[in-house]
Amino acid sequence: MSGHGRRGGRPTLEEVAARAGVGRGTVSRVVNGASGVSERTRAAVEAAVEELGYVPNRAARALASNRADAVALVVPEPQSRFFAEPYFSDMVRGVGAALAETDVQLVLTLAGSDRERRRLARYLAAHRVDGVLLVGVHAEDPLPELLAGLGIPAVVSGRRSAAEPLPYVDCDNLAGAAGAVGHLLDRGRRAVATVTGPLDVYGARCRLDGYREALTAAGLPVDGALIAHGDFTEEGGRRAVRELLERRPDLDAVFAASDVTALGARRELRAAGRLIPGDVALVGFDDSVAARHMEPPLTSVRQPVEEMGRTMAHILLARMAGEPGDEAVVLPTELVVRESS
Repeated sequence: MSGHGRRGGRPTLEEVAARAGVGRGTVSRVVNGASGVSERTRAAVEAAVEELGYVPNRAARALASNRADAVALVVPEPQSRFFAEPYFSDMVRGVGAALAETDVQLVLTLAGSDRERRRLARYLAAHRVDGVLLVGVHAEDPLPELLAGLGIPAVVSGRRSAAEPLPYVDCDNLAGAAGAVGHLLDRGRRAVATVTGPLDVYGARCRLDGYREALTAAGLPVDGALIAHGDFTEEGGRRAVRELLERRPDLDAVFAASDVTALGARRELRAAGRLIPGDVALVGFDDSVAARHMEPPLTSVRQPVEEMGRTMAHILLARMAGEPGDEAVVLPTELVVRESS
């Protein structure tokens, strides 16, 4: 009879109660981990659950407790960027590892278009999830305010500003960028250019500030002709380096605000006949799989993306449970030196 009810279907709560010799309410308390049940009774119920192969009805339990037993990982970017950047897959891996220790389901949602955002707003308003993890939020994104209005706990990956009101997990973008540019200067490079990320992303602005800080610390001027604006994409990197070479053909190093941007920079430098690192040294940011497989292998700033994802999930779970937890976590970066610099 193990694994089946009396009519050959899915075992019911009543059948578990009958097998354990207790009431239905007692079985419910044991299954939901409630207190007030003796060890002897708990053991009898657990034995009956095991023998019958009873699986709790999660939907009914969630309805009764007003919980969805799910969290959403929301990426307000188009699919093309999500699948092109290893950052996002590493983040999902870290979040998934943390939630694997729980009964909470992960729902991945891309919201890169107005239509997707409207659909997401309706989904969240229906309280289909108990919490939200926001990854890659831009400065003017309305999603955090929407969540606050709905009373849904949320944690952000990467601050929107220095005064981020929501709990967040970030890496030290400024120190990472300053270290990367300092490395290039230590190697004797003097015309060090940078390709930024989108400057409505706080982390991209911090990386630009780190670039400027390193030049100033070395007693070098910050030359606007050596700064080109990108968007974290490969094509954006290529376009920006084309502009840089037109303005400053004597540049001898490029700090790219992401590894994907560095891929585009490398393509344009090679198209212009520049050797890496002989003519132009190149450094990226992320230390993704792309960095290790580039030719030559890319020097890059490693940010602990999987750890960031795990930390975000743990903070959100604590908030969902009404427990105190960290409100702001900034993790250190590390420069990984390879042949490109």
